[in-house]
Amino acid sequence: MNLKKVLIFIDWYLPGYKAGGPIQSVSNLVEHLKEEFEFSIITRDTDYMETTPYPGVKSNEWNTLPNGVKVYYISQDQLTRSNVRNLIRKSDFDSVYLNGIYSLYFTLIPLMYLRKKHDKNVVIAARGMFSEGSMSIKKTKKQFFIRAVKVLKLFDNVMFHATTEAEKHEIRAICGDKMQIRTAANLPQKNSISAFSKREKEMGKLRMVNVARIAPEKNLLCALQVLKQVKEEVEFDFYGPVYDQEYWSECKLVLDELPQNVKANYKGSIDSGKVPKLLKNYHFMFMPTTGENFGHIILQSLSAGTPVIISDQTPWKHLPEKHTGWDLPLDKPSAFAEAIDSCASMAQADYDRMSKAAYQQALEYVNNPAIIEQNRHLFL
Repeated sequence: MNLKKVLIFIDWYLPGYKAGGPIQSVSNLVEHLKEEFEFSIITRDTDYMETTPYPGVKSNEWNTLPNGVKVYYISQDQLTRSNVRNLIRKSDFDSVYLNGIYSLYFTLIPLMYLRKKHDKNVVIAARGMFSEGSMSIKKTKKQFFIRAVKVLKLFDNVMFHATTEAEKHEIRAICGDKMQIRTAANLPQKNSISAFSKREKEMGKLRMVNVARIAPEKNLLCALQVLKQVKEEVEFDFYGPVYDQEYWSECKLVLDELPQNVKANYKGSIDSGKVPKLLKNYHFMFMPTTGENFGHIILQSLSAGTPVIISDQTPWKHLPEKHTGWDLPLDKPSAFAEAIDSCASMAQADYDRMSKAAYQQALEYVNNPAIIEQNRHLFL
């Protein structure tokens, strides 16, 4: 049987993990659909913010991963417009899947070459980049970029992949009502949920975790400022690469101001494969993000039976009603502090019920066949 061929462009891919969600989104998509589509992936030969190539990877040639998927790893010195164009020209594909909107070599240059090929299906995954929270960071530069893209008509004759109806409306608000958009929720990690495991919860004490890059949009600074208002005994461990050094300096100043009842510890980066096991060591995941078009770490946390305390700027809504956590407005930091104190004072039986509810919500999401069907139709 001749499978439809999909060529994927993404700045960072496996075995990388430091770019977080986009790598997870694409690898999950590939794992779920690789029996139905023939995927080829073009990416960098280094991880996010790294300069050393991946060990065991052959740069500037096609590699075949253990799952049978072909990946072309480009070295920095070979990352040129002509080389990207030649890779497209020599590749056999029916659809192209681009991740994000700002990448010069992995979105814009491919678009410039592909806009004349009307027989190819071009799909752009927005990856939350049109959200209000994302657009507010470096706002002037992003507004100029959008205007330039419209003048050059780079987004004409493409289809956007939105992961929620809310993101669909965000894309239309910025790109126009005539834009083609297909909604397909992000796929979970295949076979990602292990058996439910109980953990001890002592009244008056709480262990929380955050796994995200240290950057303004992930809002670690807000999380630390919230902890200054917490009254109960709390331990907060956070993991992730430092993306913005100036922002990290601000965070460290707040770390020094935390009260004695709060212990916050930076644990560095962690391999994505170790995250599910890590999450089972904590009572709650705490991430007041400025915006997520999905939030893989949120699903991973729920899958581990670890309820979440997050902002209301993600697709994970109405968590208190589901007894799986809190989704709170960012303009009310005291509400986050109150939720954390409430979690700390929670008794074992109450925590067990919440932990099981979180696990059950993840189970329902992972076993939803409609999500696979939505993603399949991106390339049909």
